[in-house]
Amino acid sequence: MITTRRSFVGSAAALTLAPLARARAQGRPKITIGVLTDLSGTYRDNTGPTSVAATQLAVEEMRPHLDCDVAVISADHQNKPDVASAIVRQWFDSGVDVAADVPTSSVALAVAEVAKEKDKLMLNASAAAAALTDSQCSPNTIVWSFDTYENAVSTGGSIVHEGFKSWYFITADYAFGQSLEQLTSQVVKKGGGEVKGAVRYPFPETTDFSSYLEQAQASGAKVVGFANAGLDAQNCIKQAHEFGLNQTMKIAPLLMFIQDPHAIGTQICGGLLTTETFYWDMNDRTRGFTKRLLAQTKRNNYPNQAHASSYASTIHYLKAVKALGPAEAKKSGRAVVAKMKALPTDDDAFGQGRIRADGRGEFPAYLFQIKTPAESKGEWDLYKLVRTTPAADVLHPLNPKCNFPAG
Repeated sequence: MITTRRSFVGSAAALTLAPLARARAQGRPKITIGVLTDLSGTYRDNTGPTSVAATQLAVEEMRPHLDCDVAVISADHQNKPDVASAIVRQWFDSGVDVAADVPTSSVALAVAEVAKEKDKLMLNASAAAAALTDSQCSPNTIVWSFDTYENAVSTGGSIVHEGFKSWYFITADYAFGQSLEQLTSQVVKKGGGEVKGAVRYPFPETTDFSSYLEQAQASGAKVVGFANAGLDAQNCIKQAHEFGLNQTMKIAPLLMFIQDPHAIGTQICGGLLTTETFYWDMNDRTRGFTKRLLAQTKRNNYPNQAHASSYASTIHYLKAVKALGPAEAKKSGRAVVAKMKALPTDDDAFGQGRIRADGRGEFPAYLFQIKTPAESKGEWDLYKLVRTTPAADVLHPLNPKCNFPAG
């Protein structure tokens, strides 16, 4: 039997809706959160099952405070916008209230349009394109804690400030990579530097980056910037080390998660810079959240900023549901987003913060340096803090068309 994409999407969505059908029989008001994530591709460890577990943990912790039932369902979008749109459209038509997590910027931009059309809510924890709260903003979208503008300013800006001012980019050819390259290029030029070239590779099909690394080395640039993430970033870092580029060029992965140095090792990654808005070992609250999440997942995958964002954004969403009442919350995703903006945030992953008028979360950015083997005292003891940058300095200017009111 040949399975078409249409039949696969229909089967996947139907399977994930099974908990929804059971919840309806209970008679209480019900909220359903659909975690649309990467369960099989390049971002699986950075999002995927751990993001589903983080969402479930938030629901469990909020459940005693709610006057409604909450169900969590999930599906794999395969990093394909058409697959994601089909799943989420069926979800929304069947009563699902939220599409959560939603990694891969091209996917998130497509899902945001469906959420706006259906007046549902996209609770984005892991797609990074700044367009989500800028040129393609929506009153139905929340982007919790990081984006390409922040990484360009924090990681890219720090490297430029160190005096590395000639760059060459190796870029994943879709919305996220293009945005990260463009915004970092602006930071480089503003800092008096130059961009000597860039090459864009097919995403997500590429695993061999040797020809792109050769072009970067031949450019004469002092920095090779990797405008990618996940397994692509890992492959670029490892192959750059194998080819000896780290001996002649500054290696600049522009979006890393803690899974990347953990997978590659501190022998290769030690000394590299990265920006995250969350680190598991920052304080007692982050350590407590991490301990609870690891117990939930039963996996040796410590949370990063995307997993933490899945947890924190769900906590805050459910606080807004409580404030509005579940019946009112189900009527309009736009109204829930407005309420989320009106309420201050506070959770164990990020502490206190708030949501800006365009749906972008306002949290500090932490510039970390990857520890060397001599500095690391444990398997996940990987970051040392270099600088904390206030949210106001790493958020893109508010686009006037995105000044959606709080409610």
